[in-house]
Amino acid sequence: MPPSLPKPKSGILDIVPYVGGKSKAKSGVRVVKLSSNETPLGPSPKAIKAYGDVAGALHRYPDGTHSALHEAIAEVHKLPAERIICGAGSDELIGLLVHAYAGAGDEVLYSEHGFLMYKIYAQSFGATPVAAPEKNLRTDVDALLKCVTPRTKIVFVANPNNPTGSYISKAEMKRLRDGLPPQVILAVDAAYAEYADAPDYACGRELAETTNNTITLRTFSKIYGLAALRLGWAYGPASIIDIMNRIRGPFNVSAPAITAGAAAMRDTGFTEQAKKFNKKWREWLTTEISKLGLKVHPSIANFILIEFPKGKHSSANANAFLMERGLIPREVANYGLPDALRLSIGLEEDNRAVVAALKEFLK
Repeated sequence: MPPSLPKPKSGILDIVPYVGGKSKAKSGVRVVKLSSNETPLGPSPKAIKAYGDVAGALHRYPDGTHSALHEAIAEVHKLPAERIICGAGSDELIGLLVHAYAGAGDEVLYSEHGFLMYKIYAQSFGATPVAAPEKNLRTDVDALLKCVTPRTKIVFVANPNNPTGSYISKAEMKRLRDGLPPQVILAVDAAYAEYADAPDYACGRELAETTNNTITLRTFSKIYGLAALRLGWAYGPASIIDIMNRIRGPFNVSAPAITAGAAAMRDTGFTEQAKKFNKKWREWLTTEISKLGLKVHPSIANFILIEFPKGKHSSANANAFLMERGLIPREVANYGLPDALRLSIGLEEDNRAVVAALKEFLK
């Protein structure tokens, strides 16, 4: 950088910016975006109506306490509203947590193939990101515990994990919490919790209720279909929520997001419909793609991870082949998975088109 220009803080230039899933394919073909784990069913009609109802009041600042949204979340999940915090996506809440509790000389720990924003936020605030190795693309509790040092401030566990779709059980999560020092925060990133149907799955709520050093993070971007509004929430001990509220922006959630989010949260029938749809087609895709001879890793989220061989039928070639046909998967080499593609669950016609295209590709 030229000496005449302002210089950023140490470490900022080391950050590799996050790149979202592609949304454009070859021109002239029907585009099917399966790269960002968005729900193919869209938002609840009630959320759409609620969003429209506030269009005439866009000149007013939103409620800085997000009270209507807190009440809806508390009502549906039977939680104390005062222990909830909302943000511009769960991304912002991850950032607030790191900002509040980690800085220069500290470490932020996460699993090897965990969400990229854990590393980015750690670097942003001067902390050192530490990735613990995984076992069979699953978070390894023992590996995480071995990586803990006196400098560790936060441990992030995405459960289910993106991009692998794997999860750790309630018992494993408790063992992790019990093995961590009391001054270390365990942050359970449960962005895909609504899709999880494994009987031993836990989103971290119980630990957030019974300990003073665990928080669970959630989002409206997935099953609720409100990704465009950037809305997330977290539940945890009053002491941690208080600290995060002290540093968040006073109007960090827009009025349309608050209103639509509350309506989406209360439309539990629509959410259940979306969950059933996802389970049906996730299982179908897993079965049909496996029949083609490709390895599909087990997933309890709204996407699958497909592993490709090297050579002619590599993931890079598969990605190019699908993109030519307007089918957009997610390349995950930046997650340390160069031989895989992540594929969101789509509408029936889109899922069938993917299988047909992969069958043609593998000939």
